[in-house]
Amino acid sequence: MHQLIKDAKGRMDKTIEALRSELAKIRTGKATTVLLDSIKVDYYGNMVPLNQVGNVSVLDAHTLAITPWEKQMVQIIDKAILEANLGLNPISDGTNLKIPIPALNEERRRELVKLVRKFGEESRVAIRNVRRDANDHLKKEQKDKKITEDQLRDAEIETQKLTDEHIKLIDDTLKHKEKEIMEV
Repeated sequence: MHQLIKDAKGRMDKTIEALRSELAKIRTGKATTVLLDSIKVDYYGNMVPLNQVGNVSVLDAHTLAITPWEKQMVQIIDKAILEANLGLNPISDGTNLKIPIPALNEERRRELVKLVRKFGEESRVAIRNVRRDANDHLKKEQKDKKITEDQLRDAEIETQKLTDEHIKLIDDTLKHKEKEIMEV
């Protein structure tokens, strides 16, 4: 029974981590290296993450810099960033790349907030599904006479507490991200 609740907590924690990972990719108008984490670059026939072919850093609040370890990678990295459709236009000086992060307009900010809310709702649904699975397993255990009705009720209360904590965590994370996006 305790193992079941522990597993449910682990799955809920993974859902929160997945949400945070998705939210980190959403551009807020501020430069962050996370924006480029999803970009893969052709490196001698292999597709590798951008951060494995050069140093990615933040120059200032609105500019990223990439210093490739090999000079011939500048054009390949430039092309990969453009093909990623992130709305970023790298500027090359032959050996390095600078990527200005454009400011977001009001309409784009509202679209991003909608996207954030969509991710939040998907995460809430995932948390509720974990709760449902845990409760189904508990009921099966009770039906198979492995736990008593009192133990079932206690475990369901514990699962609900866990669910409420994780839903609150999602709400807090979303609120913080929405505030960050709407900040001019």
